[in-house]
Amino acid sequence: MASINLIEAFRDFKDAENIDRPTMMKVVEDVFKTLLRKKFGSDENFDVIVNAEKGDLEIIRRRMIVEDGQVEDPLSQIGYSDATKIEPDFEVGEELYQEIDLYDFGRRAILAAKQTLASRISDLKKNALAKKYGDRTGDIISAEVYQVWKKEILLLDEEGNELILPKSEQIPQDYFKKGESIRAVVKKVDMKNNSPVIILSRTSPEFLAKLLEIEVPEIFDGLIVIKKIVRDPGERAKVAVESYDDRIDPVGACVGMKGSRIHGIVRELKNENIDVINYTSNIQLLIQRSLTPAKITSMELDNEGKHANVYLKPDQVSLAIGRRGVNIKLACELTGYEIDVYRDNEGEVEGFDIDLDEFSDEIDEWVIDELKRVGCDTARSVLDLTAEELERRTDLEKETIAEVRKVLKEEFEKE
Repeated sequence: MASINLIEAFRDFKDAENIDRPTMMKVVEDVFKTLLRKKFGSDENFDVIVNAEKGDLEIIRRRMIVEDGQVEDPLSQIGYSDATKIEPDFEVGEELYQEIDLYDFGRRAILAAKQTLASRISDLKKNALAKKYGDRTGDIISAEVYQVWKKEILLLDEEGNELILPKSEQIPQDYFKKGESIRAVVKKVDMKNNSPVIILSRTSPEFLAKLLEIEVPEIFDGLIVIKKIVRDPGERAKVAVESYDDRIDPVGACVGMKGSRIHGIVRELKNENIDVINYTSNIQLLIQRSLTPAKITSMELDNEGKHANVYLKPDQVSLAIGRRGVNIKLACELTGYEIDVYRDNEGEVEGFDIDLDEFSDEIDEWVIDELKRVGCDTARSVLDLTAEELERRTDLEKETIAEVRKVLKEEFEKE
């Protein structure tokens, strides 16, 4: 029974597809030669023949047949009388090949060998798995959600190997259920308690780069190169691309006709806004493009200190900064410059404006509502229109309009 268990352990080993055949045969041979050394003191005259296809093996003992009484080394020689008991037609000088039965080793030795073999199988499987995913670091893979925990998700690949997607590597809007298939990039392989732990990521720039490579054939073919990617996962990403072919517009190729190529990626990244910009070595132009969708009026550069002061029209400032400051943060990461944004007030008569609601103690609320209805929600927007124009646009009397304009003008004169 013990020998059968040993053969079964070897068959498990044969089924481990990740292990190459020469390694497999060497390990099995080593385990059985250790058994032979323990029983006979040496393994020199023994051949371990491994059949990798069937998961079977034979141990053959080689001995030279000598005259009776002339046996000097029992391991390598056998007397003529003993040899003829095995096969009657043997002669002196011939080599005797004899198969060793596994039962001859004894139950305890076989169980120890089985444990050694199982341990070696396990170690080789772990090493093979670590190498497989170590070589695939940065590649995109699909895996099935097996279990969802608070801090991480356990996934299984097509071979049943366990993969980990930590909470920190998930897009904030990600929500997965058991059995769902998800895509992620292999971030790294850690060793924990001598076992490989494969860490996946959906937040790394490499994930977006690989998605672009899948969707945009020109990137895969090397005609367009991704120079740099910066991300605020789930919020916004900026991708700087450059074309090696003058006939290809890199931004247009990445976005696709009516956004056809980029839409699938945006959906995969849970509606993350992706700005694709044309890379240039002109840093001023790169900063201008990186602050998309804002339009810049002027810029002051300090190349030594890696600093830029950017001036924009008041209505463009919020676009440049972005929600929670994401746009300007990503622009800084993309260009490597510290960017400060300023309002460009040149050409404006006054440098400030006041909301109409601030005058609610002097102007009736229904009058303010009427002015807002025609698009005048600040003091300056009212004063920019003539009294006649206000009378034409609103349902207000001449006297009311004159009173309102007087109150607003007095406020600006105080300033």
